[in-house]
Amino acid sequence: MTAPTSATDVNQPTLQPAAPTGRRLSWPVLLLVIAGALALTSIVRLITGADGITNVSQMSTALQLAVPIGLAGLGGLWAERAGVVNIGLEGMMIFGTWFGAWAGFQWGPWTGVVFGIIGGCIGGILHAIATVTFRVNHIVSGVAINILALGITRYLAPLAFEGHAGGSAKQSPAVDSLGHFTVPGLSDGLRDLNNQGWFFISDIAGLLGGLVTNVSWLTLIAIALIPGTWWILWRTAFGLRLRSCGENPVAAESLGVNVYKYKYIAVIISGGLAGLGGVFLSIVANPFYLEGQVSGRGYIGLAAMIFGNWMPGGLALGAGLFGYTDSLNLRGGSTNVHALLLLGALLLIIGAIWLVIRKKYAPSMITAVVGALVYTWYATTNEVPNQVVSATPYVVTLVVLTLSAQRLRMPKADGLPYKKGQGK
Repeated sequence: MTAPTSATDVNQPTLQPAAPTGRRLSWPVLLLVIAGALALTSIVRLITGADGITNVSQMSTALQLAVPIGLAGLGGLWAERAGVVNIGLEGMMIFGTWFGAWAGFQWGPWTGVVFGIIGGCIGGILHAIATVTFRVNHIVSGVAINILALGITRYLAPLAFEGHAGGSAKQSPAVDSLGHFTVPGLSDGLRDLNNQGWFFISDIAGLLGGLVTNVSWLTLIAIALIPGTWWILWRTAFGLRLRSCGENPVAAESLGVNVYKYKYIAVIISGGLAGLGGVFLSIVANPFYLEGQVSGRGYIGLAAMIFGNWMPGGLALGAGLFGYTDSLNLRGGSTNVHALLLLGALLLIIGAIWLVIRKKYAPSMITAVVGALVYTWYATTNEVPNQVVSATPYVVTLVVLTLSAQRLRMPKADGLPYKKGQGK
């Protein structure tokens, strides 16, 4: 990292946030793991005949469902890297959905995007005042924001939407589209290749095809925010100061950092990103606000951030995984989830073998037994109940958090109350 040389600058060795404990996967290893998972999925597709699990339409839907989760998780990352736990992401997304649709149907979708971000920022400001200035417990404050957002939007919706064409007490009038794009030639070529049903190659074509077919412009902005966040937080002096507030605010303040200011900035940005995720739901995913449409995505975004170990890249993978499982509700749910039972059984068996290699015999036995049970479920049934399909994203959330818990390291001062001057 390039560091200023001034003796008074905060970018000094004593302020460097501690590195995460444990081994980190290098990019080549990570890409190899992803390729292996995709190859295993391709094998399952060939065995089960469930071509829908990797087709272009499935991947396109998964991307659309992953975006609001990813934006919520990105908002959580900004806040928690500055030391503020943001359970209020759900409420900030709700503000984003309402304000985005309210402004969008009156003045156009892009105006709706701006107002949705502002709505999320309002939630962020309230959370920052409570947690930073008054040092209210972060969980209590976040839950209060969620309840407040539900109450305010439920009160305002009838006042704002009733009397307009298509509006009601729980739904806004329709908002015009932000527009979509499809890469000509490449999209059709990848779709044709995906339809061939070849091992691995067709599955990669399905994945890539979903990234270039009927993609919203807001999706592009959301994707760009992932590397943008990484660059700001890990490659700038501003980012170092902000992260240091989440690791050791006493040391940061002793070197001249205004800890309160950076926490406020981080939480407000967090709210804006969550609000943008809400805008996506009320303008892109659906062209209107609908009460209850956030449906727990703020919490899943928080889970994606934890799964990603408070890093943008890992967060993106987590959001993609949860978006993919959520997409099974919309496209061939029962058939596809039944096929994924076989994939889950294979992954559990591979995990058991890996634990044996690492001489963790008791966990390996438990993993193997669970894998055998999942395979038995797959082998003795032809489909799964719709209730299981609906619960799949939430079950996956719990499973991946459980399996990845040993490798996680949150910022050291995350969630801890801080009073200005407490280090003196």
